[in-house]
Amino acid sequence: MEQRFIPSLLKPEAYPEATVAVQLLQTHVSYLFLTDAHVYKIKKPVDFAFLNFTTLDRRRFYCNEEVRLNRRLCPDLYLGVVDVRQEGDGLSFTGEGTIVDYAVKMRRLPADRMLDRLLAEGRVGEEELRQVARTIAAFHLAAERGPEIAPYGSLDTILANWQENFQQMAPYLDRTLPRADLELIRAWCERFARDHGDLFAARQAGGFIRDCDGDIHAENICLEDDRVAIFDCIEFNPRFRYSDTAADLAFLLMDLEYHDQPRLAAVVQEEYRRATGDDGADLLLPFYKIYRAFVRGKVESFRLSDPQIPAEEQEAARQRALRYFRLARGYVLRERLPLTLFITCGAMGSGKSAVAGALARELGLPLLRSDLVRKERAAIPPEVHRDEGFNEGLYTAEQTAATYAALQELAEQHLAGGRSVIVDASFRSRTERDACRSLAGRYGARLRILATVCPEEVVRQRLTARRQQPGEVSDGRWEIFHEHLANFEPLAADEAGVIPLDTIRPVSELIDRVLRETELH
Repeated sequence: MEQRFIPSLLKPEAYPEATVAVQLLQTHVSYLFLTDAHVYKIKKPVDFAFLNFTTLDRRRFYCNEEVRLNRRLCPDLYLGVVDVRQEGDGLSFTGEGTIVDYAVKMRRLPADRMLDRLLAEGRVGEEELRQVARTIAAFHLAAERGPEIAPYGSLDTILANWQENFQQMAPYLDRTLPRADLELIRAWCERFARDHGDLFAARQAGGFIRDCDGDIHAENICLEDDRVAIFDCIEFNPRFRYSDTAADLAFLLMDLEYHDQPRLAAVVQEEYRRATGDDGADLLLPFYKIYRAFVRGKVESFRLSDPQIPAEEQEAARQRALRYFRLARGYVLRERLPLTLFITCGAMGSGKSAVAGALARELGLPLLRSDLVRKERAAIPPEVHRDEGFNEGLYTAEQTAATYAALQELAEQHLAGGRSVIVDASFRSRTERDACRSLAGRYGARLRILATVCPEEVVRQRLTARRQQPGEVSDGRWEIFHEHLANFEPLAADEAGVIPLDTIRPVSELIDRVLRETELH
């Protein structure tokens, strides 16, 4: 479809059903026209080697494949394939004009029930994710397998897919993926494959290579009326759909971790294991999570080469790609991390939580937040704000001491289990910091102090802005900032393991510095 025809499909009269408005969304391979009740999806005439929609016959074939394959998981969502007809100088889904293209017609799902949105708004819990896991498990148990499908699980095929990914990222190196990170990921994958060839062979022999979905992530899941709709599977190339069921599951696990929900990822993994009895999947999940994060970063990068996608959308795609690639790198680096206790140290609004959250996501570390622990101890919902004076109410010296004692206890549980951990708190006093140093020493762990600073004007802006953010936990306010700062005991020269971080710099740069000083990168 030529771009000049797009305006005609943004008119309500181009559709057979009455609609007040039409909205256009784009991916690197599709136009999606959203009416009040339906979605019409037209494939772009593009060729990415692994995907070829350049002819009308190909687009018609893959439209029909999309409907057929997606009806496996959501039979009432995909309504069929419809003609795109030319009517005068425009296009329409009605009339008797010449057929110039085809579209997949779908029932429009409620935007407020999409899993990515529910995650962002904190409106989804363990039971909903267990239902998702059971849906995927039932699909995998019934998915087709056989001699035509099994070869796609061979190590040669898997490594060929990786090599294709590396080659396709060549135009985007140092734009969304640093060259050094690509080489780091490449070396890890090749080494893992070399050392664990028996695992891949066992999965292939065990019948775990099946006709899967290939694209299970939060944007493709809707929780509607107590039902789970998983849509938009891979229809354009069986090489990406015929895979180990572990690879299919890994996509969602990775994406939940991308959305800062490692706890929900663990719930999905546990429920899937219980429903399928597939314990062997766990051994290959790290490999496949890296693969899925890399693929998502690659797909977002492709948007940078599409001139039809507006500049602001391309920049958003670039940021998503960077985050996916950093997660892929993090999966590799976390294996190198010696036992470490990370603590933040800085005034309210200095960027502690942003740094701690990004580091936790990239290295897969448990994150203990003083704001949450303090309110949990007082049985106060996290989002309820207590605008009390400095050292008053929930923030008296006694309450603060009890909160830090609870953080120490929780951190010790992780260290005793051989797990590194991050504690996000102000750590205003040397006594509090020395207690962490002593704790780390008892378990042979290293202590790293992430010391965050920024100009006061930036603090004021941050404290003002975050009170408007839904679900914000912190009670920090500009009105008490200077009292808080006056009671801060500066870091001393003899406190080892300090990593100074000026948080006016991008968080990604700060994390890279932490990784360097932790001897990981």
